[in-house]
Amino acid sequence: MLQSNRLRGIMALSPIVVLLGVYLLLSILSGDFYKISISVAFVTASIYSVIVMQLYKRDLKRHIDTFSKGASDSNIIYMIWIFILAGIFASAAQKMGAIDATVDLCLQFIPSRFIPAGIFLAACFISLSIGTSVGTIVALTPVVAKLSADIGADSAQMVAIVVGGAFFGDNLSFISDTTIAATMTQGCRMRDKFRTNLSIVLPAAILSLALYLFLDFDCNPIVETSQAMWYQAIPYMLVIICALCGINVLVVLLLGIISAVIIGGNMDIISLSIAADNGIKSMCELIIITLLAGGLMNTIRQGGGFDVLTHAITRHINGKRGAESAIAGLTAITNVCTANNTIAILTVAPIAHELSVRFGVAPRKAASLMDTASCFVQGVLPYGAQLLMASGLAKVSPIEIIPHLYYPMGIGAMVIISIIFQFPKCKSTKQ
Repeated sequence: MLQSNRLRGIMALSPIVVLLGVYLLLSILSGDFYKISISVAFVTASIYSVIVMQLYKRDLKRHIDTFSKGASDSNIIYMIWIFILAGIFASAAQKMGAIDATVDLCLQFIPSRFIPAGIFLAACFISLSIGTSVGTIVALTPVVAKLSADIGADSAQMVAIVVGGAFFGDNLSFISDTTIAATMTQGCRMRDKFRTNLSIVLPAAILSLALYLFLDFDCNPIVETSQAMWYQAIPYMLVIICALCGINVLVVLLLGIISAVIIGGNMDIISLSIAADNGIKSMCELIIITLLAGGLMNTIRQGGGFDVLTHAITRHINGKRGAESAIAGLTAITNVCTANNTIAILTVAPIAHELSVRFGVAPRKAASLMDTASCFVQGVLPYGAQLLMASGLAKVSPIEIIPHLYYPMGIGAMVIISIIFQFPKCKSTKQ
């Protein structure tokens, strides 16, 4: 019976292999990784996941219901609301000239060579203030995409800076859902986790900033600005200010849409409807992928896939380094399977707490490892909400963005270094 459950759990995990395999195979056959949409791979893997469950129990309606419940999860629907409003805001802001005006202001006051570093610092500051990587990406990506086109920089490279900075705050902010989930489940104070986390990720942030200051981004030193008026930048200024004030991202986007309509002056109800329609259509693929991902991950969870992962990773642990490696590794792999860093933390949290007590890992170190490992994976995951949102707003492939994600890759390396060299020193839990 135990062997049967284990085999079923392994089979439940196999849709992840199918997902990545189909995407890679089609991309190789086409000779272009940017031609093939990942939505095709998700549809294939989703159908396969239901078929696999059908092999163990012939109840097709039940398996489809399992998939549908995952797709209709409240977190998935909330993300779709963000996608829709973000698309409408981006389209309306572009229509009334807000993006052009914001880019003009940046070009007037920031030398071209310092723009990449300035974008990174702005993304770090905003994400640290609002505690959400998605909100930061929504606020900055449209402006950065237009700015990169105007200064002749690689759009994917510049958008990657926004994504990297967005995860700085997602990982550290006191109001980030990942911080709250990690600290509450491990029983440590937020300020202790913040100090521990900062010791791990600060070297990666400093190195990333240095790269943005000294690497050649092929920016044109002189750029002709458009004839947009400064007040047309108010919708974006309003969005950033409201985000910094901690207002819900949906409310922020609604305020941005309303301000774009009022300030624009050149949009009647028909123009607004057309702009809104274009914005929603631009997010259709994102919405489909998000729904399929939610259903696929719930099918894997119900099939026992995560239980198999947990057993495989934790059964050979020996000592504190092994426990910390298991906590970080299990969080990372679970994040690959769920495509959601908060859900990954909540899934792994009970195991992480048990390992911490058993092997003397400090609660704040366990919380930091879970948060940082999940942010690393989420930051480079091509089907994660953040990269999908950034690629959708900037009209570039997630695969184009990934090679330039210096900060997320940096924090992944720092997690490994932190475990090997056992820093920062934290008071251990009682063994």
